[in-house]
Amino acid sequence: MTRTTNARIAGFTYLFYIAVAFPDMVLMDRATRGDGGAAKLANIALHATDIRVSVVLTLLSGLSALVLAVTLYAITRDQDRDLAMLGLVCRVGEGITGVMGIPTTLALLWLATTTGPNAPDAATAQALAAFLLHDSPLVSATFFAVGSTAFCWLLLRGRMIPLWLAWVGFLGSAVAVVALPLELAGVLRGAVTQFIWLPIAVFEITVALWWLIKGDTTPASI
Repeated sequence: MTRTTNARIAGFTYLFYIAVAFPDMVLMDRATRGDGGAAKLANIALHATDIRVSVVLTLLSGLSALVLAVTLYAITRDQDRDLAMLGLVCRVGEGITGVMGIPTTLALLWLATTTGPNAPDAATAQALAAFLLHDSPLVSATFFAVGSTAFCWLLLRGRMIPLWLAWVGFLGSAVAVVALPLELAGVLRGAVTQFIWLPIAVFEITVALWWLIKGDTTPASI
């Protein structure tokens, strides 16, 4: 494919990724609310359809990460093939680790809805639910941040998008590379963990529209 085609596919996929990842997060949050394991399992059973939709959205998110890995590599590899390969591998890791949570989600749904002789007792079900709900998306997010930083640096160095936009993407992604491991370790908490995503969201939405409209990755002036 040409660079223009890859740019347009990447632009569409950025928007598609956001369009499936956000409702996925909302549905899972709504379905897993509750005080204590019993309440959470009861709520999951009430929102079984939400859980099933969330599984499909998670799968689509993982596939989106893989498409972005390939298209962004194709766009940036002429700048530095090794660094572009790092970005590709990290975005692939993001997609794979993201979909690895699907069996956990299905296990939660089974715990909440199963009946009969194969169903675990209440105490066991609550203990398993507490363990499964402890699964964290931060590993996948860290792979994303490293890959995004690599690709944004190459876009910046190659002047393939407006410089201000490349800087927003690079600095926002670099901050996430530092912040996410700290959050994973429990050092960073609170609202700041949400604010770090704002520059990345601005970058992804803007560059998506830029590529969809212009379909261009040639050097751009400010």
